[in-house]
Amino acid sequence: MARVLISMPDEFLNRIDEVADTESRTRSELIREALRTYIHKSRVKESAVANKNAAILEALLD
Repeated sequence: MARVLISMPDEFLNRIDEVADTESRTRSELIREALRTYIHKSRVKESAVANKNAAILEALLD
């Protein structure tokens, strides 16, 4: 597994640690889950935009 070094404000990191502790997860697990969710939502959004554009094009061609 690769390691990534990121910078963030101390207060943000403290909040991440609070959430991780509350959910009995490691900081890394929480951040990986957040990134998976972000990537999934991004793909869903891209798909929705593509479907909307296809519908517009189809309507124009009818």
